[in-house]
Amino acid sequence: MSKPIRERLVQALASGKFVSGQLIADELGVSRAAISKQVSALSDIGLDIFKVRGKGYQLAQPINLLDKQVILENLRKINLENQLEVHTLIDSTNDFILRKLPNQIDTGQVCIAEYQSAGRGRRGRQWVSPFGSHLYLSYYHYLEQGMSQAMGLSLLTALAISDAINELYQIDVELKWPNDVYYQGVKLAGILIDLEGQTTGECHSVIGVGLNLNMPEQAASSITQAWTDLQRHIDIAIDRNELAASIIASISKRLAEQADLGIDSMLDEWHEKDLFKDKTVKLITGEKVQHGICRGVNSSGALLFEIEGHIKPIYGGEVSLRGADAIID
Repeated sequence: MSKPIRERLVQALASGKFVSGQLIADELGVSRAAISKQVSALSDIGLDIFKVRGKGYQLAQPINLLDKQVILENLRKINLENQLEVHTLIDSTNDFILRKLPNQIDTGQVCIAEYQSAGRGRRGRQWVSPFGSHLYLSYYHYLEQGMSQAMGLSLLTALAISDAINELYQIDVELKWPNDVYYQGVKLAGILIDLEGQTTGECHSVIGVGLNLNMPEQAASSITQAWTDLQRHIDIAIDRNELAASIIASISKRLAEQADLGIDSMLDEWHEKDLFKDKTVKLITGEKVQHGICRGVNSSGALLFEIEGHIKPIYGGEVSLRGADAIID
């Protein structure tokens, strides 16, 4: 029952007006103490809620919540019919879709959430997911030809994020192999691809996107690497519903391009935006650090890493790419 109480409280508080805890308790048929407990739980995940005796609870600032119907309407305007679920609270949007496999989901289906309690990054790292501040989105794509068809998914997704941001805000981002989007040399977004299935048989992919939009100060203190958010670089307020629809549309378009032309058709665009193209870099695998030159990527989504005059492809996994002067944590 705790999740429905929290979701109802979020809906009531979002406008920024005072909300009576007793009225919500009566509506849901729970005790006043249960409401107080869930208000505390919402505060713990980053909502700035205060209480005034005789008035009730109020958010310090109103929140424009994600709206499923608005996002779908934006998609319909460009003739897209993606199925969509929008959640207030969830463990992980990628995990939510993975639990639906294989029979409860259709290709192109999307899950978006206001908050993730267990958001994941690469190599099992936590993805910090403050409530209502960023965009947490997962897109399901069926791979008819098996895992070999997954080559380049991270590349095309990064390009799709770039497409959407440039279209809406005229900002040119940078891309970092294998799965990051940067702006002015610091991280703006991350991509997580989950695969389930057979190497040569049918396979399912979940494309996860975490995009920093307006980082709360409290959440920022828990992030160990350099980061930025989109709002600080633009003069207009970000419409998360508009941006979500644009990213969904861009991923759909890039997947269609891959199906028709392959990843080769996108490599020139990737190289134009590659943060480390032709620069000296560090390649980190566990405790091992190699120094070389980034020569871009190939049609299999592999990094082309030049070391001692020889170029070898490096595939994803437990590998990180850093600038030559980066401090390794």
